[in-house]
Amino acid sequence: MYRVEKVLNHNALIGILENTTQEFLIMGKGIGFGKHVSETIDVADEHKVYSLKESTDRGDKKDLVTSIDPVYLEIANELLDGAEAEFQTIDRDVMLPLADHIEYAVKRSKSNEQLRNPLTDDIRVLFHAEFKVAEKAKDILYNRLNIVLTDDEIGYIALHIHSSIMDQAVSQAMQMAEAVRKCVSLVEAETGKKIDIQSLSYNRLLNHIRYMIARTLKGEVIKLDMNDYINATAANSFKMSTKICDELGKSLGKEIDSAEIGYLAMHIERIALDEMD
Repeated sequence: MYRVEKVLNHNALIGILENTTQEFLIMGKGIGFGKHVSETIDVADEHKVYSLKESTDRGDKKDLVTSIDPVYLEIANELLDGAEAEFQTIDRDVMLPLADHIEYAVKRSKSNEQLRNPLTDDIRVLFHAEFKVAEKAKDILYNRLNIVLTDDEIGYIALHIHSSIMDQAVSQAMQMAEAVRKCVSLVEAETGKKIDIQSLSYNRLLNHIRYMIARTLKGEVIKLDMNDYINATAANSFKMSTKICDELGKSLGKEIDSAEIGYLAMHIERIALDEMD
């Protein structure tokens, strides 16, 4: 049971858990309709309940909730419903930052401002399933507010979705995408070839780099060292990989384990061979 503290709109309100002082954002179709302050309500399974106890990067959660137009809380909640259907288990604590981002995305759209995202193509491949869920925001916003979001905005929303399933801050997901982009750019510079972002080699390379960076950040190492074999069979690609791992390690602030060099070199060699076909 909850006691109504503040009705935000027909579908959202702030309630206090019975016999406590703990505040919660409660969302669901019609949950706020006709409700009055201090009224006691039951919460059904279909309702979503968000604790307002912790703070966010933007400050107190309750202050943030009351500063965001409730329609964006609804939209963020709907997107997380889609993420939950896709990934089963998610962390709904990203709801407020996501709603906040969507509200500002709409403001930018109305002002004809564009938030450029140079990593959109990389995010689309790196976090493919998350991007698909995020794309639902296009239909939701167009149908509700007649707003058309760009793919760049969808890319940022996808990072929030990724954060909800990986228990990883959006800034960390962005760092991952930036590191992958840097690595791809280094591969292109070393090979002198522009990699086709639609190619299978690009997809394989991005996913390999993604997990290589994740291993590096977690301090994990590959047990099987292929360096001697790869250096003997693909010396030029191994040399490129050594340079790339060194530069990428500097940008991450963590040394990349030497065993990673051979595996990255295999992907570089595959790209080089593809370009020769």
